[in-house]
Amino acid sequence: MTRYALGIEYDGSAFSGWQRLSKLGVVDADVPPSVQSALEQAISQVANAETETVCAGRTDAGVHGLRQVVHFDSEAQRDPRAWMLGVTSCLPPEVAAIWCREVDGEFHARFSAVARRYRYRILNRTVRPAYQRDYLSWERKPLDAGAMHEAAQALLGENDFSAFRSSQCQATHAMRELQYIDVRREGECVVVDVQANAFLHHMVRNIVGSLLVIGAGEAPVEWMGELLAGRDRTVAGPTAPPNGLTFVGPLYPSQWNLPPSVTLQADPAAGFDL
Repeated sequence: MTRYALGIEYDGSAFSGWQRLSKLGVVDADVPPSVQSALEQAISQVANAETETVCAGRTDAGVHGLRQVVHFDSEAQRDPRAWMLGVTSCLPPEVAAIWCREVDGEFHARFSAVARRYRYRILNRTVRPAYQRDYLSWERKPLDAGAMHEAAQALLGENDFSAFRSSQCQATHAMRELQYIDVRREGECVVVDVQANAFLHHMVRNIVGSLLVIGAGEAPVEWMGELLAGRDRTVAGPTAPPNGLTFVGPLYPSQWNLPPSVTLQADPAAGFDL
């Protein structure tokens, strides 16, 4: 049995999210397709055997994945290039395998990751988006990206992020280490880049929802720190829409010999130049 790591990119618009909701190999007409089910069906076809995957980070419906990483085990004799090309040929057009590596059996796509990254993009103009509408959220009120960036820095470090945790979150605790967050304006868009050791359910979208309140001038910069300290989700901003969110990918120590795009670097800003 050989373990493989596989890099995946996907457009999440047509999927119910990452997680498979029915048993492997069982098609349920009442269950919307998931990225995981599409991927496992493709890998199983190439392996000629049912094959399950473990991912670095689950994504919700409508959220995209740029550098998702999964691992799977197989007895099938295929080289990494054959896995990459064969799996991609069996996937729907919204999903592709972009690299494959044979890895040590101790590698785990989720537990070996030391950080994860997300990007959130907001079109900030009077008129809603038509072009790239599935990859942008929209805010008509003028946003002060500088104030949003200043406010976001209060979240850095290891903290209890209960104020930005969904009520459906199944994590055993809300302590997370936010390692990097940057908010900037790029033309008509406001871009939020964030890196943490791990994220709670809806954590990025809830952070962005509160930053939008500050950016619109409806709350002071200091409010972000107050929300964090208060740990009360009910007084924080709304959950931002999913379509502006992309899972940029996980980061791993260099010992696993994975591509540079998913290998931890000294500068947390490096690798966000997508």
